[in-house]
Amino acid sequence: MDFFFTFKLHTFIITINVWEVSNLYNSIPVILLKELIILPNQEIKIELNNLISRKIIKFAIDNNLNVLVVTPLNIIEEEPSVDDLPKIGVIAKVKNRIQLADGSIRVTLRGIGRCSVKKYIANYSDIDILDSIIEPIVINEIDEIEQNVIRRKLIDSLKEYISSSDNVSNSIMSQITDDKTLDTLTDIIAAFLPFDINKKLDYMQNVDPLARAKQLINDITEEIKLNELDDEIDDLTHEKISEDSRKYILKEKIKTIKNELGEVSVHEEDVYDFKERLNKLKISKETKLKIEQEIKKFESLNDVSPEIGLYRNYLDWVINLPWNKLSKDETNANVVEKILNESHYGLEEVKQRIVEYVAIKNINKDIKSPIICLVGPPGVGKTSIAISIANALNKKFYKISVGGLNDSAELIGHRRTYLGANPGKIIQGLKKCGVKNPVFLIDEVDKMLRDYKGDPASTLLEIIDPIQNNSFVDNYIEEPFDLSEVLFILTANSTSDIPSTILDRVEIINLNSYTLFEKKDIAFKYILPRIFAEHKIYNYQMTLEDEEIISYIIKNYTNEAGVRELERTLSTLTRKRVINKIKSLDIAKVIELLGKPKYQEDNLNLEKIGVVNNLAVTSFGGSVSKIESVKFKGNGNLIITGSAGDVLKESITVALSYLRSEYGINTANIDLHLHFPASSIKKDGPSGGVGIATSILSLLLKKNIASDVAFTGEISLNGQILKIGGLKEKLIAAYNNDIKMVFIPSANKSDLEELPSYLLKKLTIITVNDYQEIYTKFFK
Repeated sequence: MDFFFTFKLHTFIITINVWEVSNLYNSIPVILLKELIILPNQEIKIELNNLISRKIIKFAIDNNLNVLVVTPLNIIEEEPSVDDLPKIGVIAKVKNRIQLADGSIRVTLRGIGRCSVKKYIANYSDIDILDSIIEPIVINEIDEIEQNVIRRKLIDSLKEYISSSDNVSNSIMSQITDDKTLDTLTDIIAAFLPFDINKKLDYMQNVDPLARAKQLINDITEEIKLNELDDEIDDLTHEKISEDSRKYILKEKIKTIKNELGEVSVHEEDVYDFKERLNKLKISKETKLKIEQEIKKFESLNDVSPEIGLYRNYLDWVINLPWNKLSKDETNANVVEKILNESHYGLEEVKQRIVEYVAIKNINKDIKSPIICLVGPPGVGKTSIAISIANALNKKFYKISVGGLNDSAELIGHRRTYLGANPGKIIQGLKKCGVKNPVFLIDEVDKMLRDYKGDPASTLLEIIDPIQNNSFVDNYIEEPFDLSEVLFILTANSTSDIPSTILDRVEIINLNSYTLFEKKDIAFKYILPRIFAEHKIYNYQMTLEDEEIISYIIKNYTNEAGVRELERTLSTLTRKRVINKIKSLDIAKVIELLGKPKYQEDNLNLEKIGVVNNLAVTSFGGSVSKIESVKFKGNGNLIITGSAGDVLKESITVALSYLRSEYGINTANIDLHLHFPASSIKKDGPSGGVGIATSILSLLLKKNIASDVAFTGEISLNGQILKIGGLKEKLIAAYNNDIKMVFIPSANKSDLEELPSYLLKKLTIITVNDYQEIYTKFFK
């Protein structure tokens, strides 16, 4: 069986048979160039930004090797195989290499001569590098008399061509000397003439100097005729136009060509369209001048030029941007508040912030938009509230996900010199919205990465910062664009993972987990009406009398901080009710339709020594986790299991040291084993010390801790209980899991003011400053 590896070189995919590596006896590394040909005796400078290309150049320099430069036979093919590579290439010397500031390198290559490629193979030392086995090309002896005649005719044709064109330099004549062979002479002239890539590829592939010379004579003669025709067109054009209309000379020339050929030029229509649209744009003089220059370059290009598509794409982007297009915002704060309340339950803080912004905007129209960062577990409504904000403000909405993003160019575009370059996500969003004042949702900013490709967090700061973003420059567009009218809303699951540069500039608004009571309320007021309306179902409504069924579904078929899974489950239940024609529901019918419950309550018996409830916060919201401890004969060893992180392990060490020093706990003759169930979930964070100490004391003093009691807080070596974060999430988790009593640090007492009254009524919250207070309550 054959196996193949894939190599990416200059955007090409090359397929190599691995078994051919064993036949390697001498080799030369290969550089692939698209839309660029190098001929023997020609020197070119190129910029390489591809990692593989840079490795090849370094490999060649380090090993004092030349490189084989080839161009795929099918230049349109984006992923050529080895079969698409030519059997003739040019050996080139790497004259110098310069490292550029953007990470790419500038290389000067000097063509040495043609060679025959016997085989393309993988490199021994680096499988990413493509090598080749080559052999020299033997040139047949040419009759001296015929060679002299062809040589003289070729030079005469070249001189006539230079004299027939005002735009061609005669500097090439200094390179033509009597000692130049016909082989060398044809390569020098072919490199000089303005042929397209396909014709130059033909010259490179042609190993017969005499045949190349004859073809050159024909091509030069054709160029001379084209120059003569161009002069005739100039004469006709100048006769038709007056001195006052001289600025339209180029347009008249194009029209004359069109009339002579009887064809309609799409190129001409594009130029006219770009000019018309540019005249309607209200942009700065500098930007307008730059675009005019780009249109002139586009206009001067030949219809078959490979660059014409690049210029057309750039002009299409830059002219279609909403430089001064604005949507009309909703300015009535009461209307905005009404729309937000109709679409979302709770989330009062973010709603109030938007209403305040609208109210102040009516007083001061120059006020900058707030940069809001919504922080909360998945499913609590971060994205949907952002969409509702856009609807309430009558703004366009665009979402950009930056989770896993490590390349800044994704946000600010690639430079136009790169193959396949395009604007970044910001400019793309603006063009799609068609206005310069949309709502941009930057999703998952806590999951951005930073590596050798760049620091997207710093780039994002330049985009959202109102001090800097009024002159944002995309690498592709290259002209400043005002982003100060954009309302940026960021989302994250946790503030701890938001880059510090971003965290310092945004307004954090926490979207906490929903309690069981809130989930039921959302289900009846928002989710079910929307499901019934979408499915156009009116005979299967669920009322508040079905509260027990909704509670059962929430507890047994969902396990989340938000209501995303609940909405999917209720939608499934509704469809199955309709299909099975079930009008009334009970628990048995729910199980019949939805299947066995997905999430069962933990059967672990908490009324057992060494087992306590501990409150924690994860990226999915608050949770009630359990801590188990057991002892057995040993030598004072400590065993920890259950995916405990480094911070949690330190909490265990501190708690154990405190118990030994304060209460004389002796573990010299026993081994302790602490376990955190649900081992697939990593546990970490500085709030488990109190629960750990209580579990160990419960074990050693043989006293149970009630199953409806939970703890949160970190403990110091002297027994002080330290302040923790995420209290609201933790208490909501306690509420949802039927916990009755919770011990929290006294330093968090002020945080209780943010909790809803129904939460405080159900939970008995005891604040403690020192662990001695817990010891006195449970163990004394």
